[in-house]
Order: sequence, then C-alpha cells, then structure tokens
Amino acid sequence: MTPRHYDPDLTPAWKKQAPAPEVPAERDLVVEEVATGFCGAVIGCEAGTVTLEDRFGKHRVFPLDPRGFLIDGRTVTLVRPAAGPARPTRTASGSLAVPGARARVARAGRIYVEGRHDAELVERVWGDDLRVEGVVVEYLEGVDDLPSVVASFSPGPDARLGVLVDHLVTGSKESRLAAQVTHPDVLVLGHPYIDVWQAVKPSSLGIPAWPVVPRGQDWKTGVCAALGWPADTGAAWQHILSRVHSYKDLEPELLGRVEELIDFVTAPAE
Repeated sequence: MTPRHYDPDLTPAWKKQAPAPEVPAERDLVVEEVATGFCGAVIGCEAGTVTLEDRFGKHRVFPLDPRGFLIDGRTVTLVRPAAGPARPTRTASGSLAVPGARARVARAGRIYVEGRHDAELVERVWGDDLRVEGVVVEYLEGVDDLPSVVASFSPGPDARLGVLVDHLVTGSKESRLAAQVTHPDVLVLGHPYIDVWQAVKPSSLGIPAWPVVPRGQDWKTGVCAALGWPADTGAAWQHILSRVHSYKDLEPELLGRVEELIDFVTAPAE
C-alpha cells in the first residue's frame, strides 16, 4: 500500500484550530506562559524572545512561539512590538511616567529628611515624581532641633511640612522628639532602621543580611568592617546607592512612609 501523507488543506474547516490573535509584547504587559505556567510582566522583547518578570522579581526568557501565552485566560501569540513612539514607562518609584513633563514650580510645602544620604536615596527613587509635583526635599543633619525647625518653617494649609525620621521606634530619642511636633500641617513619619542604609534590601547588594553592630560602635563604620568594605563610609554609601535602581530595591517600611509624605504635602488645602 502506498503511504498517504497528511494534507492540511483537506482537513475540514470545523476541525481546524483558529489562529490565536497576535498581541505586541509591550513593556509591563502581564502574560502567562502556557507550557510552564510562569506569570509575569514583560520587561524586554528581543528578536524571537520575550523576558518576563514575576511578582518576586524572578526573570525568565521564553521564545515567541505561536499560541504560547495566555492573557486573562485567552490564548495569544506574542509578537515583537512595532517600532514607533514608546509607551509610557514607569518611574523608579513605580509611578506612571509623564512623557515630556516639565518640573513644576516648587511648592511652599517641603519634605525634610535627616541627612544627605536620605535625601540622595529619596531623589534616586522618587526624583521624577517630586519634580512633577513641585516638591523639594531638604536634609537637616539630624533631628535634635526638630521642634524649633518646624516652628521656623511656619507650616500652614498651603505650606505643609513632611518629615522623614530614621529609627522612629518606641522609646528612641527620635520618637520623643517627634512626639513634640503636634502641628496639624506637619506630618512626622519614620522607618525602624538605625540608618537609611538598612532600607536598601540586602539582596540588592548581594549580601545575606545587614550585620549587627555592637552598641557603642559607630554603626556605619561597623557595617563596613563586618562586610569587609574599605573603612570609607562615603565610598560605601556610593556603592550602596549604585545598587538602587527602583522601588524594588527598597524595604516596604521606607517605601510606604515616603509615599505618605508626598501625598500629605501635595494634598489640596481644605
């Protein structure tokens, strides 16, 4: 008997599988890969492959196979986006970027942070958002004089003041100073870390955890010694800051407080 070869053109129409719709693999599009069940947002698309990032920050690269992905349970074929105007991207803080936005004239309101490192970290992650909102961040070199600093600022409904304090935990010096500030147009918030360095996730620095520094020892110097870094805290900070690319590199205890302060100083006056 002569072998018979399958001819797709002879397959009845009702048996043929309908082609999956093509969807451009635009950045931030959330899809599920059919074979593995891996679900994540598109962070890159090269010729023939797409890179996804799941909610834990894990990356996987998959081929752009036909019918290889699901969107809301619907089978699709991802294709490389056509060249053209880029979609709005997100800022380092995770906010939707505003293409071509100019910096707003500075508000009367301000956000105060304790030191230069705090200010640089806030600028790195929230800088784009702050310029759009017209919010200026200044640093105080400590909060020992916080009540008098607040009084000299003369806060009001149109000039709100937000203050970010390090090591704001029960019983700390910082908590006692913050309790003295009761003005309705001032919001004092803080994170639990001894220094803002600790607000950077250890995983972003490639270390298992922040070391424990004995009481009585300068914390930053102790950290450098424990991690085998040169005894130069300025250089150490620049190394830490260079590993911060977005909000994903920071601990939620800092993220939430900064977002609250931005909302507070930009809220319309009642």
